[in-house]
Amino acid sequence: MARITRIGIDTSKSVFQLHGVDEEERTVLRRKLRRSEVLTFFAKLEPTSIGLEACGGSHYWAGELQALGHTVVLIPPQYVSPYVGRGKNDAADAEAICEAMSRPRVQKRFVAVKTAAEFGLIAAKGLSKVEPLLARIAADDSLPALAREMFATLGQELAELAPRIAAVETRLRAWHRANGLSRRLAEVPSIGPIGACLLPIKIANPHAFRSGRMCAAWIGLTAKDHTTAGKQRLGGITRAGDEALRATLVAGATAYIQQVRRGRTKPSPWLDELLKRKAPKLAAVALANKTARIAWKLMVSGQRYDRTRAAAPLAAAA
Repeated sequence: MARITRIGIDTSKSVFQLHGVDEEERTVLRRKLRRSEVLTFFAKLEPTSIGLEACGGSHYWAGELQALGHTVVLIPPQYVSPYVGRGKNDAADAEAICEAMSRPRVQKRFVAVKTAAEFGLIAAKGLSKVEPLLARIAADDSLPALAREMFATLGQELAELAPRIAAVETRLRAWHRANGLSRRLAEVPSIGPIGACLLPIKIANPHAFRSGRMCAAWIGLTAKDHTTAGKQRLGGITRAGDEALRATLVAGATAYIQQVRRGRTKPSPWLDELLKRKAPKLAAVALANKTARIAWKLMVSGQRYDRTRAAAPLAAAA
């Protein structure tokens, strides 16, 4: 095998893409590695020059690769992008990094590798994963004592915060049970107690909106319009209005769609057809938009949500 003189690495959460060239700039390495395989692979490789896009995690990997005898350079992402060819993907990004690190103009912009900037500890997302991570940090003697002390302090603050959050939730649920409008809104699928409380608080005067669409637009759940020359092109949502309310409605819609996909609840015909055509995330935003319109109607009319009306087309089809 030809001697590898330069390797570009495109990093990610779990899979790393490698692109290497020899002294004559011929591609001699294209390989994909899992996170657990990276150090084992480079430990067996002759010392060479390695390039990474500069980011928080790249400083950790730079330190680990330098310890194996390799020369590591970090490149600002904006200096890598001009060398990405057609079709952006992990392999193209790794090749672009490998190409960029050889350019004199880019070499003047290399980022210095920080010492002990990252410790390489990873954990799954979710609050339930925090305590096991803190336990691993406390038991890891390879970490600096100051870092372990800092995380222990953060862990104590988190533990003290939990009962305070529980007390706030108790008061919020009490307010929800005592408020007739909030209870009616909670009858709508995808609206939970938090959303049912937020809607009447954030939309104090629903009559200020001429329609449910205007209300949804104020929340920021309608698509941007790029219509020109008679051709309609809709983009992403505008993100106008109240961010907390919008995020709560989208989160509720996402949770409801998860229950539908797991077979724990039966969707309306409209949502059933939507999920067949659109990705779950797009469907969640569309459902949040529809939920906002329904909530507006319930607030201005004083009516209750009619589940049988929503399922009527499905029953007729059956």
